[in-house]
Amino acid sequence: MTIGNRSGVSRILDRPDLNVLVFAFLLNYPWESLQAPLFAGMRTAAHWDAVKACTQASLGDAAIMLFAYLGVAGATRDRWWFRSPLYGPITGFVCLGVIITILIEYLATTSVNPNWGWRYANSMPVLPLIGLGLTPLLQWLLIPPIAIWFVRRQLATVHPDYRPLA
Repeated sequence: MTIGNRSGVSRILDRPDLNVLVFAFLLNYPWESLQAPLFAGMRTAAHWDAVKACTQASLGDAAIMLFAYLGVAGATRDRWWFRSPLYGPITGFVCLGVIITILIEYLATTSVNPNWGWRYANSMPVLPLIGLGLTPLLQWLLIPPIAIWFVRRQLATVHPDYRPLA
């Protein structure tokens, strides 16, 4: 079935950008929850405060992933770039997410604004030289390719020119 034969709701749900956003949130939320103890104050935070913090972080991660997806879509002039097995677009997608994450992590961990930012707990492995936490970096090396795999599978029959991987 092609996009032209689908209902209005289906056409919205079949948008690759929406799928990237949804899968980014769904994959990042457990990661954020599991890495929460590596951030200062999260081990002792009230349950609801931890849930809100992980939700906010996951929404931010989803926004970063959407921005990276749109960046690659703009560079390739193809919002269905994920359908082909080319490593260039996927590498660009991951690299954009990593660069944005490094910038945000730096700004957040060095911020003196009491209403924004975070600190790493002593248990967070930190990369020497750049001071970036290891788990936020691993998050952006592992989750984006998995998200693209899910998006590719989810939209396998939607786009008329789609050619799934063998």
